[in-house]
Amino acid sequence: MFHRGGVTQPLALVFYESLLIGNQAINRLQELGYRTTLVTDLGRLVDQARAEKPLIFVAELAAESERVCEAVTRLRHEAETNHIPVLTFARHGTGRKQKRFEEMVRGAGVSLLADESRLLAQLPGLLDQVLAVE
Repeated sequence: MFHRGGVTQPLALVFYESLLIGNQAINRLQELGYRTTLVTDLGRLVDQARAEKPLIFVAELAAESERVCEAVTRLRHEAETNHIPVLTFARHGTGRKQKRFEEMVRGAGVSLLADESRLLAQLPGLLDQVLAVE
């Protein structure tokens, strides 16, 4: 479907905080035929998405999870970017705090929240799932 090395490689915008999982996610996306571009300023996510026209936005939800969710909300409110699927990943928690976290993520318009510990192994299926949802 996509050709490696050509312009037809889909683009994934990627935001992460943890260097280890972030680099692993980027490497896995590239193995799957995606070009990747880092999002370094969440406040400019909408502008970056408008300019670069990604197929998907992939983001880690960690210490900056509220800022990521705010950026996703802005992405969803713009006509030019509201169609972009958003795959997020986080360490799985439990209890009431986890439930509130998941509600915040859903409320922002995230397409799919994945468990960080399974992200790399399940990434092909997660991408298929999130792209089919949109």
